[in-house]
Amino acid sequence: MKKRLLFLVITVLALAGCVQTKTDVEGGKDSKGDGKSSIELLGMASGEEDMNIVRDQLVKNGFDVKLNIQPDYGSFSAQKEAGNYDIALSSWTTVTGNPDYAVRGLFKTGGDYSVVADSNLDALIDEASTLTGDEAIAKYKDLEERLVFDQAYIAPLYISNKYQGIYSELVNPKSVLLPKSRAQVWENIEFNDTSLNSTETLILHQTLDSLTSLDPIKGNDGSINTLNTNMYVRLVNLTDTDKVVSDGSLSYNHAIADGNQEYYFILRDDIHFAAVKDGAAVDTGELVSAEDVVFSLNRAKDSKSVPDHRTYSIHENIETVETVTDLTELQNKKVAGSDKSILDVLTQNLPTTIAQLVKDKDAVSNASGAYQVVKITTPTPFPQVLNYLAHQSGGIVSEKQVTSINTFDVANYNPDKDIAYGDQATITEGSATYNNQLYASGPYILVQKNDYEAQFVKNPAYRVGSEYEPKIAKINVRFIADNDSALSALRNGEIHVLQAVPETKLDIVKSDAKLTLNTADSNAVTYLQMNTSGRAFSKSADLRKAILYSINQDEFISYYQGNKKPAVSTVSPLVNTGLKLEADSEKVKEFLQAANDAK
Repeated sequence: MKKRLLFLVITVLALAGCVQTKTDVEGGKDSKGDGKSSIELLGMASGEEDMNIVRDQLVKNGFDVKLNIQPDYGSFSAQKEAGNYDIALSSWTTVTGNPDYAVRGLFKTGGDYSVVADSNLDALIDEASTLTGDEAIAKYKDLEERLVFDQAYIAPLYISNKYQGIYSELVNPKSVLLPKSRAQVWENIEFNDTSLNSTETLILHQTLDSLTSLDPIKGNDGSINTLNTNMYVRLVNLTDTDKVVSDGSLSYNHAIADGNQEYYFILRDDIHFAAVKDGAAVDTGELVSAEDVVFSLNRAKDSKSVPDHRTYSIHENIETVETVTDLTELQNKKVAGSDKSILDVLTQNLPTTIAQLVKDKDAVSNASGAYQVVKITTPTPFPQVLNYLAHQSGGIVSEKQVTSINTFDVANYNPDKDIAYGDQATITEGSATYNNQLYASGPYILVQKNDYEAQFVKNPAYRVGSEYEPKIAKINVRFIADNDSALSALRNGEIHVLQAVPETKLDIVKSDAKLTLNTADSNAVTYLQMNTSGRAFSKSADLRKAILYSINQDEFISYYQGNKKPAVSTVSPLVNTGLKLEADSEKVKEFLQAANDAK
């Protein structure tokens, strides 16, 4: 994840292997007459180990656990939207490397994935986002106190590490990066025998085969984070350790002006949009330009720019996006915390000296000194905006192509007849609406998909001749839902990289001479999400706290052989607030009694 941003509700398995698709109890009520509080757990079918541990801990503390198990993400989402759950096992990866992303979309009122409406929590989220250093740590501590211990909107389980398996008999393991936050970096990967790069297909893997959207702003989940990250270039990137850089992005350089409200980016001219023609990637000849950046980021921050916009809250701190044509503006403005001008920073290591700043993409020629500069303004000081620009939803799309396809009225969008840019049906083999109209600004473009895999090819006009030109010509992403099956496929050479090796299977990878194991820290946190509407648990913080103090994180860490770490919230991998959750059966009894007394 991760993307990757990744918000993924993990799953539940029935005790005896049977699946309940609809609950017959109302959460929080005593359904058996034995004094036990009933809890309904919602999920899919891939989190058996975690759910067994959670179930045992809750049962031990006097809860009657009911299961609502769905076979796939779509049916799970329908159940969740219908409110048929008390708690769901959830996972979140902060794929932007900043703490605001770890809370804003998840827990702020109206956030993309939020089921919480708490004005006090909203204020803490907004205030913390403007702070740095010790002040930020103190405010995020206050936020965790409210989110976890005061209201128990979530119950944390653990922080994961990253474990990546590589079929190193074929693939050069040194070329496969494992960033803490950023999605898998495809353009860097190459085969041990580099002569195979142009002929051999690299086989990667992901769990989900149903893709939310190939429009980067319409999805923020594990089905498309990695795919869209590699299909659309961004203004900045994250390093393996979450530092914001211009390396491998659309910008030569970027700079923050004094006051932390103005952000400048000088664009390169060696990236064109790729399109698909007769099953192959072609250079459209269209420059990925400042016009496309302005268009892309304005639609990213506008909740009404597309139907079912999933990422607008990530970019809500962007006030304006514009092209700068006055060179004196760059000369007169100072960089935050420095005596250097914005111009001094933007002109470092350019191919030629800036002769003029141009607005029209047709006038761009870096070799002749004609450059484009984009300026982003935030309403308040907000340096974390750069981390959001590195997210896959900050990917740059073609204004010309997107506007030519999205001709429908967004407010009256009808999915049965309106075809939006990036709809997976348009690139799905055998679909009645198959008509690949994708324009990719990144290193790869998706040619087509089926239920088995998605096929990508190299963008022929992406950073040609540079170290960032994609090494491998063809990449297929194989869809394998079961992790054990994916690991078997890796061992057999049927896939070449397994991005997430289960902690319980690390020894298998270590002992296989054909494989290499990469390890890294991650920003992935697994937690229980409480239903905050329509259930007895929704109304009672005491009942939620009883669940909270039933959780013993040491049992998860023990089960995973020490390969998990304690968590307090989704912020934990990024900010150490000093808080800690400890299981306490006496507190569980106290909160259950308080809940009963309040009836």
